[in-house]
Amino acid sequence: MAARRAIVTGANGFVGCHVARALLARGDRVRALVRPNADLAALAGLDVEFARGDLRDRAAIEKAVADCGEVYHVAADYRLWVPDPAAMYASNVEGTRIVIEAAKAAGAKRIVYTSTVGTLGIPRDGAGTEVTPVSLADMTGPYKRSKFMAEQVALEAAHRGAPVVIVNPSTPIGALDLKPTPTGRIVRDFLARRMPAYMDTGLNLVDVEDCARGHLLAAERGRIGEKYILGGENLTLKEMFDRLARLSGLPAPRVRIPYAVAFGFALGAEVVARAVTHRAPRASLTEVRMARKRMFFDCAKARRELGYVTGPIDAAIARAIEFFRKTGVNRDAA
Repeated sequence: MAARRAIVTGANGFVGCHVARALLARGDRVRALVRPNADLAALAGLDVEFARGDLRDRAAIEKAVADCGEVYHVAADYRLWVPDPAAMYASNVEGTRIVIEAAKAAGAKRIVYTSTVGTLGIPRDGAGTEVTPVSLADMTGPYKRSKFMAEQVALEAAHRGAPVVIVNPSTPIGALDLKPTPTGRIVRDFLARRMPAYMDTGLNLVDVEDCARGHLLAAERGRIGEKYILGGENLTLKEMFDRLARLSGLPAPRVRIPYAVAFGFALGAEVVARAVTHRAPRASLTEVRMARKRMFFDCAKARRELGYVTGPIDAAIARAIEFFRKTGVNRDAA
């Protein structure tokens, strides 16, 4: 029997490269859609076929998804600070529309759209689920707003007959976070002793390898038009730092920063970023505003319907520590 062919958009990114690896481990043929001149370090040594193109280029996307039975749309412009959000909306919203329309026209059997738990509601107490009430007005910053809008595009496409299943990863952690993601920056800065204090917030950490396998389960068992949280363990930020300390042998920060102080720091950092450095600030207003809520989530639906399982998060944290120590914790330091 011939191997299945699947395409992964954003396959050179943190989650995307692990989805590509999970597909290869399953025996699939993998096509990796990456932007022209993209950094391919995360895919080094993998037997994948490359397709080059921008999400906004309909002709390139149509060519890339041809003859692929499964389409994993993982690519996204993931930045919590942008000087001009127009390009982010174009990639995340219109790019999603183009990928889904092209995949449907090409006859894909399943389209897995990678959203984020950032688009979901968070209750005052407890953990959010796929059905916790939420609206666009609840979204903080252009990234979350653009992903919320893109998720609506995916849901509408499913309603019109596209074989779309949506996954909502929480906060992936592990090796090969090359960019790195905001979570990867926390680990890297902790190792570099640039994390003297913390805020009273929380997040749901998931092993990026478990998250990747969850994508494949969504394609295999997910119901069209449904959302599935791919999460792991709910931890306060202090608990995360305590885990980092125990696994790395370094001390955890002891000082808790009040929200007002963090907001003031981020406000000043953004002024400097926009007027002087033109680089992302060490802390953005979006990050601080998001930290006002503990982003705890419940992935019971994925466990129940997909057979999704996760291992202890400490193993993923340890792999992240090892990765950043090997690649250099002071690389690209702000």
